[in-house]
Amino acid sequence: MDSAEKKMQQSIESFKVRLLNIRAGRANPAMLNGVMVNYYGTPTPIQSVANITVPEAKQLFIKPYDRSTLKDIERAINEANLGIAPTNNGEIIILTIPDLTEDRRREYVKQAKSLGEEAKVALRNIRQDANNAIKKEEYPEDEEKLYLEEIQELITKYNKVIDEELKVKEEELMQV
Repeated sequence: MDSAEKKMQQSIESFKVRLLNIRAGRANPAMLNGVMVNYYGTPTPIQSVANITVPEAKQLFIKPYDRSTLKDIERAINEANLGIAPTNNGEIIILTIPDLTEDRRREYVKQAKSLGEEAKVALRNIRQDANNAIKKEEYPEDEEKLYLEEIQELITKYNKVIDEELKVKEEELMQV
């Protein structure tokens, strides 16, 4: 039971992190999660080679710790296909977040819903594994039924969490 709940919590946390990567028209340093900079031949997360700040709601400033990496950071951002063109002024890289079109917002909502469905599938797989483990233990019938019901209550609880997170993200995305 505890193992299944821990796995479900990890699945929810992973889902929340992945939701952060869907941008909502506002500058957010989490947008750059997963952007890897070729730092002296080694792929390195952008957060490790630069300081990322949000001076305005629509801008990100990326100030590298080592100015010689400016071009590498700029190249990594272009290769990440964020849909944002970086501007390099010789000291920092400026990302200006464009306003989202209605179509783009709907596309992001679809993407968020697909992430939600993937998270629910992961929860169902965890439930299946837990149910199989309970059945292997050969508990008395009434005890086994009780454990299976508890697992079902857990998955219901975590499915509601996913639905709530999706609702919040959808409202955020559709906000003009």
